[in-house]
Amino acid sequence: MKTLTFALITSTALTGAVQAGSYAEPAVEAPVIVQEATNSSAGAALPLYLAMLTVIAALQ
Repeated sequence: MKTLTFALITSTALTGAVQAGSYAEPAVEAPVIVQEATNSSAGAALPLYLAMLTVIAALQ
């Protein structure tokens, strides 16, 4: 039992040392930026929708 415990502790210690020595700096890539096309009517739709909701709420 002592031999098994010693073997387990030794292998755990050696595995940790081996993994610590193989650390490499991570490669960081530049993010890809995609520009979407803008819709010219998108700015006018929201105020018109809100105006319609206000009129409907005022009539009820």
